[in-house]
Amino acid sequence: MSLGPVADQLTIETPEQTSLHFDVAGIGSRFLALSIDLLMQFLVGIVVGIAGSFAISGIEKVAPRAGVWSAAILILFYFFLYFGYFAFFEIIWNGQTPGKRKLGIRVIKDSGRPLTPAESIGRNLMRIVDWLPAMYAVGLACAFFTQGNKRLGDLVVGSIVVRETSLRDLNPVSPASASSAPPLPPVYGHLGARQLTPEEFQLIESFLGRRTALEPTVRFRMADEVLRRIMPKLNLPSGLSLSAEKILEALSYERHSAGGYS
Repeated sequence: MSLGPVADQLTIETPEQTSLHFDVAGIGSRFLALSIDLLMQFLVGIVVGIAGSFAISGIEKVAPRAGVWSAAILILFYFFLYFGYFAFFEIIWNGQTPGKRKLGIRVIKDSGRPLTPAESIGRNLMRIVDWLPAMYAVGLACAFFTQGNKRLGDLVVGSIVVRETSLRDLNPVSPASASSAPPLPPVYGHLGARQLTPEEFQLIESFLGRRTALEPTVRFRMADEVLRRIMPKLNLPSGLSLSAEKILEALSYERHSAGGYS
């Protein structure tokens, strides 16, 4: 893996000697996405804070000791609201929060793969340090002086924030060419294309768009490697006797036929 000369592009060299390019999100777009997320957190915090204050006041009148525990629970809620918010959305939305989705950016691994839940949690726990001494001063300084605009959380787990447009432009095949892949016989049912993440689907599309330019041995190895990476998510029947490349074609056809290209 290497970054472009001005640190605005991530280039990943696959084992099959194919290059994948991602545009790195700038500090400005990341800050705007963060501002949207902080605004959402603030609004939720205000609503819960007002409701919680009334609830605690009522509880203290009946059971003073219970009121103390209620206040502790409210403080714990705010901790999870601030730090759990980012990890929660990045896990369920494959590297995006509401703010990142609005700005069209996404967190991925330096290898191009999605973050695991544990990596998302670890990345966001580092916000405790990135925030210091105030207003993300450490995080902004780190992003300014590192390649790929990485804050401490990105450096710890090996992640990077890229633009969604670059994920969609990994030389995907057009819907017309994808529809040329013959559908599987009804007996096979669905292979599970909709269970794939956008990044995994773009990897399939990238291979299908470049395969004709590859040497036969490299082409076969690359098809096997792509299929191996996504195999745990697929629903392949035991009697399926298609090559790895044909299965990738069928997955592309299935995703496009269902209107799932994104």
